[in-house]
Amino acid sequence: MNSFPDSTDRLPAPDPAALEHSRALTTLIYREIQQGGGAMDFQRFMELALYAPGLGYYRAGSRKFGSGGDFITAPELSALFSRCLARQCREILAGSGGAILELGAGSGIMAATIMAELQHLDSLPDAYLILELSGELRERQHRLIETRLPALLPRVRWLDSLPENFHGVMLANEVLDALPVQRFRITGHGPRPLQVVAEQAGFGWWEGPADAALTAQLDALQQDLATPLPVGYESEICPGLNAWIAGLGAALARGALLLVDYGYPRREYYHLQRNRGTLLCHYRHRVHDDPFLWPGLQDITASVDFTAVAEAALAADLAVAGYTSQANFLLGCGLTELLAGADPGSQPSYLKLAREAKLLTLPGEMGERFQAMLLTRGIDGPFSGFGLRDDRGRL
Repeated sequence: MNSFPDSTDRLPAPDPAALEHSRALTTLIYREIQQGGGAMDFQRFMELALYAPGLGYYRAGSRKFGSGGDFITAPELSALFSRCLARQCREILAGSGGAILELGAGSGIMAATIMAELQHLDSLPDAYLILELSGELRERQHRLIETRLPALLPRVRWLDSLPENFHGVMLANEVLDALPVQRFRITGHGPRPLQVVAEQAGFGWWEGPADAALTAQLDALQQDLATPLPVGYESEICPGLNAWIAGLGAALARGALLLVDYGYPRREYYHLQRNRGTLLCHYRHRVHDDPFLWPGLQDITASVDFTAVAEAALAADLAVAGYTSQANFLLGCGLTELLAGADPGSQPSYLKLAREAKLLTLPGEMGERFQAMLLTRGIDGPFSGFGLRDDRGRL
């Protein structure tokens, strides 16, 4: 079940300016490790690598999305993805009213496509809000929407923090996988955190001392598993997940939070064969497993424990209204109808859309690895994206 990442020996080397940027972030992390006594929790390392102001991967100006970046997300791959999301948003907005709030809008392509589709359906929201940490990405999003939908640009607003008393739809596509995680190893003396230490050539792993909070969380987690995790097993947990969901729940007065990300229910996440966890790095469309390579220049991600998301939602007084694979979600939202509505007379265009639909839905591509979950407050279904198949029983 483990992925087979590329060897770092085959990765293209960064240019001198990028290396200098990475060295600056490395120096910052080194300094904090030294000030902390010689070791740092991996959660903190990941937080700095991704979000350190001006230096972290998501806070600096390098190109991340699309063919010229490090990875391609579903909205970059095909407009069909966002058009399906738009149809689910229309259904939710009919019950809640209000706006759409996208959390981390990437290049802006999903926002532009959703608004164009809702305009076509005569169902535009009151506003399209974007909560974006990166100033460079805000500028890129603004330019793209201004170019493609100039008449709708006044409806778009960029936020620095979550709004209060929000009514509408919150969208988080490939956001959860970038929340910092804590790595751990099961030992003969119980679980131990895998910490980060400074080495001459960069950073390395260090088995930290027993941690009462980690032990308690893993003890509770393993009660859901058929077999206890064996000695030597390594994986990760996401300590900040509950607070993240609670913050969104506190902001949501009426409506829904729609999450799409790669991950598994808990029993599959902590399968005995997945004994090195799910941590992966993305650099120029190569996937590897060394999070210490070129800090600030690569994405670091971990799959999502959707059982933990559901537990956090219930604790935040949100209803878990649906859970299914991306393939079933898109098909439920009308992917087949959208494809059928394309002009078959334009064969190259039609074949391109058909290839994109396969990439979005086939089990060996994005269809099964990516999951969709809907959390709601104050509105009732049914919701089309979860009408074809609802797998809440697997959580």
